Amino acid sequence: MPLPSRPFSRLLKPRTIPPALILAVLCVTGSAQGLDAVPFRESQGLRALEEIQDAITRLAEHVTPAVVGVSAITKLSRPGGPAGRDHARVPGAGSGVVIHEDGYIVTNNHVIGNGTQAEIHFSDHSGMIADVIGRDPDTDLALLKVRAERPLPSATFGDSGTVKIGQWVLAVGNPFGLDQTVTLGIVSGIGRDNMNVSRYENFIQTDASINPGNSGGPLFNLRGEVIGINTAIISFAQGIGFAIPSNMTKRIVGQLKTGGRVMRGWLGVGLQPLPPRSADATGTPDAPGIAVSEVFAGEPAARAGIRAGDVITRIGSERLTSINQLSRVVAGFTPGEEVLVHVTREGTALQFRVLLGAKQDAPLAASIPRTAAETDLGLAVSPITAPLARQFSLEQDTGIMVVDIIRGGVAHAEGVRQGDVIQEVNRVAVPTMRAFRRTLAAGDAKDAILLRLLRKSRTFFVVLKPDRRRPADAR
Repeated sequence: MPLPSRPFSRLLKPRTIPPALILAVLCVTGSAQGLDAVPFRESQGLRALEEIQDAITRLAEHVTPAVVGVSAITKLSRPGGPAGRDHARVPGAGSGVVIHEDGYIVTNNHVIGNGTQAEIHFSDHSGMIADVIGRDPDTDLALLKVRAERPLPSATFGDSGTVKIGQWVLAVGNPFGLDQTVTLGIVSGIGRDNMNVSRYENFIQTDASINPGNSGGPLFNLRGEVIGINTAIISFAQGIGFAIPSNMTKRIVGQLKTGGRVMRGWLGVGLQPLPPRSADATGTPDAPGIAVSEVFAGEPAARAGIRAGDVITRIGSERLTSINQLSRVVAGFTPGEEVLVHVTREGTALQFRVLLGAKQDAPLAASIPRTAAETDLGLAVSPITAPLARQFSLEQDTGIMVVDIIRGGVAHAEGVRQGDVIQEVNRVAVPTMRAFRRTLAAGDAKDAILLRLLRKSRTFFVVLKPDRRRPADAR
């Protein structure tokens, strides 16, 4: 089961030994033999540390002006003008980064919530109102725009594909309202997914200290380039934070800027993990791939000649090891693009050129009515339809499933995901919406709710304690 993770809505304990301190100890220790004969102020170790320190301080001075504070608002003063007094700030401020001097700003979708505008606070203590140009909940990104009368300090994107474990990074944001906070760390891991934060995950993991309020802020490399957008932490851990890679961010931002929404590629297949000890039979023991369990009639894969039983090993040059990775790779293309899909069929390697279609999104959360009990649990459910079954690769087309999760709510905290099928409530089978809501309403309002869920081929239980406060989405 994946580790539960949160947006920056919970506190982290402070780290005990900063990496820079470890480096300092090593440098000074390495020159210890010279300390007996050379005064410390003239030692090579000190000079080396001062050069490193100067480089980091110059980097911080260079990048911080492009980092802004972001607060969602519910009522505006003058659109695009200075922040006034006749607006209400939504609790839970975050951070953002200016990516173009004409006023485009990137932040997290969960920072702005359902708002259409946000208050922006700049490093010179000025403020403006930004319009929400577009948002993408599936990657937790949003694009804002202020009407700047002068060129704004801005940052540029680096290539997250070149990021290596162990390289130094700088995180900048506004944790707990402490503007322009800078922390130093390293890249602790790359390609992290299954964190239950967003639908398409490929996170950079870092130990640079990040806390509530850092959401949407940038992660810089030593060249001052944005290589990630900080988005989540593991709340009970120390020094484990996650950032959306810059290459993914650039693709999403480009689509939001031109069309206000994200269009994703669609292959049109059902998938399942390759059974154990079946890799040898495919002829690709080094990269077993993903098994195609179903090919939807009339969809791109079917038109290209892919069949049920084929094993997809690569898309383009990228080797595939998980369903999540395959879904993310396909979604990274736009409808109408042609991709080369490598498969094995009964031990024979084949290639198919597939013209991708458009992915059909799940129903919008705003259009799904919730009962008070569902709101207390932080989720919304819907009957399983044929399109939903295809989208979430379900083997059944009847029953009920989770179609929306309130970020920061009870269900989100317990690891419930969009696409989970609800089989039982308090040990009672719930094959229909009526049965689900009747059983949910019959429970004691003070008791926890026991759900039996089906995720892919795995069945498990979760216990949800209803939150009668009906909290807003965490930011």
